[in-house]
Amino acid sequence: MEQLVEFATNHVGLVAVFFALLAGLAWHVVADPGGKDAVDPVQATDLINHQNAVVVDVRSMAEFNGGHIINAVNIPLNGFKNQLGQLEKYKDRPIVDCCRSGSRSGMAVRTLRKAGFEKAHNLRGGMLAWESANLPVKRRK
Repeated sequence: MEQLVEFATNHVGLVAVFFALLAGLAWHVVADPGGKDAVDPVQATDLINHQNAVVVDVRSMAEFNGGHIINAVNIPLNGFKNQLGQLEKYKDRPIVDCCRSGSRSGMAVRTLRKAGFEKAHNLRGGMLAWESANLPVKRRK
């Protein structure tokens, strides 16, 4: 314990950065788990089946071809802003953005919200969560 106190007093900057990062991580986990607009796979399925939601997969074409949600539209994140016109016809419908884990699709949801898509949602956990829930995946050969 004495060594820990001595280390902390000799490296105040490092300890301060450590606690700042720890606080930021805790805030991110508690305050924004997947984003306020996130839906889990069951909620996404409900949106798809009962509200005619459109699934937008923002992964690369290669990832998309490896397995995607049935009827999903593939618009990779790296050109997403330039392709918003493709989604204009769906502006009044719920949109569920997905990627591998939910990170890239979270960025896509923010872009859609800024463009006026009020019903944009992030698939919390992405395709990993979708497949873990044993929901159907279409694979291209």
